This record gives sequence, structure tokens and C-alpha cells, in this order.
Amino acid sequence: MTDAIVEYRGISKYFAGIRALENVDFACKPGTVHAILGENGAGKSTLIKIMSGVLQPDSGEMRLEGKPVAFATPQAANEAGIVCMFQELSLVPDLSVADNISISSPPRRFGLIDRRAQVRRAEELLARVRCEDVDPNAMVRELSLSRRQMVEIAKALGKSPKVLILDEATSALTARDVGTVYDLLAELKDSGVASLFISHRMHEVEALCDTLSVFRNGQHIETFAKGAKSEREIVQLMIGRDVEAQFPPKPKPVAPEDLGDPLLKVRGLSWQNRLNGIDLTVHRGEIVGLGGLDGQGQKELLLALFGVLRDVEGEVVIGGKKGIPSSPAAAKTATTKVALVPEDRKTEGLMLGMPIADNLLASSFQRISRGPFIDPALSRQAIEDGISRLQIKAGSASDPVMTLSGGNQQKVVIAKWLMIDPDIVLLNDPTRGIDVGTKQEIYRLMRDLANQGKAILFYSSDYAELIGCCDRVSVLYSGRIVAEKQGDDITEESLVAASLNIDVEAA
Repeated sequence: MTDAIVEYRGISKYFAGIRALENVDFACKPGTVHAILGENGAGKSTLIKIMSGVLQPDSGEMRLEGKPVAFATPQAANEAGIVCMFQELSLVPDLSVADNISISSPPRRFGLIDRRAQVRRAEELLARVRCEDVDPNAMVRELSLSRRQMVEIAKALGKSPKVLILDEATSALTARDVGTVYDLLAELKDSGVASLFISHRMHEVEALCDTLSVFRNGQHIETFAKGAKSEREIVQLMIGRDVEAQFPPKPKPVAPEDLGDPLLKVRGLSWQNRLNGIDLTVHRGEIVGLGGLDGQGQKELLLALFGVLRDVEGEVVIGGKKGIPSSPAAAKTATTKVALVPEDRKTEGLMLGMPIADNLLASSFQRISRGPFIDPALSRQAIEDGISRLQIKAGSASDPVMTLSGGNQQKVVIAKWLMIDPDIVLLNDPTRGIDVGTKQEIYRLMRDLANQGKAILFYSSDYAELIGCCDRVSVLYSGRIVAEKQGDDITEESLVAASLNIDVEAA
């Protein structure tokens, strides 16, 4: 392609003999938004790591603006105009926002870093991404995940990219920030920048992208224009088989009086100004969803029930026993065990540099111990069971968990908590940033757990998941439950209206 800004010719990459990319031809044009689609492990991450100088190919050639290039480092790729935002944020938590934005090339005066110029630059870039509320002098660790993601975007824009690679850049964002990213990509497109957009959210791909490329098992399957294929056809290309029903069937609704006593009962739960009198019940065998716009108290509710927050007020009854868990350790070792799959698997759910085995066992040492010592036979069996139950694709349980794809990392987090055999499972957006095939596996697992008598409280930022998975949905607004939907009343219209605290019927 003579008009391509980036072009691959016969690119291959192997790790320990395992194919990551094989003989890939690929190209993208300037002034376009190009989607890269595929399941976790399809080769997407390897593709962009080669493009951005993190990895070097075993064979093949890459061209930039028609000229052969090879980047030994990410810095070399940045200097050539290729800037990548990886799913794992590159920000340093204990540095300020301004320090992070200019970390690779701070403004200098008389050979020293010009702090005032650095802050001014940060203010300009934050304004560009509509984050004027972020203090350039604030420590990154003090920011929410959504704000950190926007700082990462500001940092990338500060490098004046010719090619901007966004790896799940919207997966942690609020609805408002997603709209900002849409606007920014449109501006970059108009200025001739090529944007490579990796996302598992098909509605975002449909809204943003001009061209779509599908990868599977390390190979480039097909590239086509937006609208040329249906969503079902795209998913079939991604997984290499016909698409099963996305969500498992729900059981028939049960009358409240026939459900018995709830396994989890919450009354008047409040915390600071984020939770304001939450009333909620979850029975055995139920999947109860938490809906609403992001940031309305859903995450704080899950953290409170898992014993993470302090000074929580109100009443919580778990398995007939009153008392708000005082800590995560207390929550998971109680008579009625509670497990939480957290929002950010990278920072809250996993020890990335440690082996898969250690991550799997991290919450269940009591189960595999004999007195003060770990029983090797029990631990080996527990690891094998966890990997088998979640069908975790791994070379060896001794490999660092960071070597797994995002979907398999999430499976490790879930498997870790299932090892304590919890009665109540709290899920905080568990399918964020993972592929369609793994999502379906998690949906089936949720329903299987409910059928086994577990109580599941499930927050999702995706309305389709709430509709497809949940028996009931409680919608939060400003830290309160403003609506509860059940059965056929769980529709996108009703959830959106309740999320905005609008009474559609009255209107």
C-alpha cells in the first residue's frame, strides 16, 4: 500500500517456539481510525509492541511513511512519531501529574528542569483532554482510575504522534471521558494522524473506526471497511467458529415470598458522601446487577461489603449474622464467605511479577495448609483445579502472571477467589478489557455459580451485560438506589432512564 503510513510485510514473532505473529501483512492509512480486533492472545499486543519498539520481530519488515524502519526502543519509536498507550498504564504513582506527562522530555532551563514550564505544559494538555479539574501538582496515586487514564492520554498527545495506538483506552473511563476521547480522535483524524484502536466494545468500534482488521491465533485474518460485515460476522472471524448465544438462559422469575431469607441484606448503608442510605438484598441463586452511570457509588458499595472502607454506617446482614466486615480478611474467612473480584486486575487483583501459582493460592492458604505449613500436594491440586476450572491458557504455573493475556489474567483473579468457595461473590466490572470469547465464559460461570446457590452482586458499565445476565438490577444515582428492575422490565431504555434519574412513564 503506497499510501500507508505504517505497513507490515511478513512480520513473524515467536516466544519459546509459540507463535505470537506469523507472516503478517498489515497497513494503516493516515487520517483514519483503524480498529484491531481479536480475542485475547490473538496477536494484537505483539503487533503494537513491535510497532512501538517494545519488541523486535523475528522476521519481516516494517515501513513508516514508505521507508523501512526498526525501533530498538520505545523512545526511538516515539521520536519517529509512533506513540502507544498500553492497557497497563505507564504512569508512576508517586510522581506528580506534571512529572508524568513530561517524564521522557521535560522542559529545561539552564540545563535544569523548568518546573513552571512543566506545569504550564501539563495544564495545556489536561485542558486539551477536558481535565481542567486535575491538579498538575497532584500525585497520580491520588487520582481515580478514569482520571489516570485521561492523564495517560494527555501524556501521549504531548508527544505529537503521527500514529497513536490506543490499547483499551476507554475501558476504565466514565461516560463523560469516553465522549472526550471520541472528540479527540475526530480531531486527530482531521489533522492526518492515524489512530490504531484496540477495543472489545463493539459499539465503540462502530462509532469511531473507519477500517477494521481481525486477528486470530497470531494471523491477520481480514481487513474491511466499517459496515461491510455485521457484528455477528465479525465475532465469527475473531473466534473462528459460529457464535453461541451470548448469555446463558435465565431461570424463571421467582416471587419474592418464595425466595426465603436473603443471604445478603443491606439497610441504610452510608459512607461519606458516596453512599447515602443503600437498601439491598441478594438471595441464594440470584444475580443482582448494579446499574447506573459510572461513579454513582457502585464500586464503593462493593468495597464496603468486602470490608475495605472505614467508618461505614448502616446495617449489613450476611448469612443471618449482623455486622459490616471489618477487613477483607474478615470478609473471606467469615462463616458466610465473601469474595470480591476488583475493578483493576493489574493493581488490585494480581501480583504481576509473581508466578501464576502464587497468585492462584494468594487468598486460600488456610485451605492448603497443615498447621503452620503449606501442604505441597494440596497446593499442587488446588493450582491444577483452578487452571482447569477456568480453562486458563498458560504455559506453566511457574510463569509470571504478567505473561498471560488480559482475559487469562482475569481468569486467574476469579479462580483465586473461587478457591475459598465463597457464598457471596462481588464482581466489579469483571469483563472490562477482555475478549468476547472470555466474556461468554465468565457469563456462563456466573450463572453456574448462581445455580449452585451462590449470591452474586454484579456491577457492570455495560447495559447489555446487566440485561443479559441479571435476575434483578438495582440502579444507583448519587449514592442511592433509585430504581429496581426485574424480569422483562430490565431493558436498555429503563436502565438508561433510571441512570439519569428520569421517570419515563411520568414524562
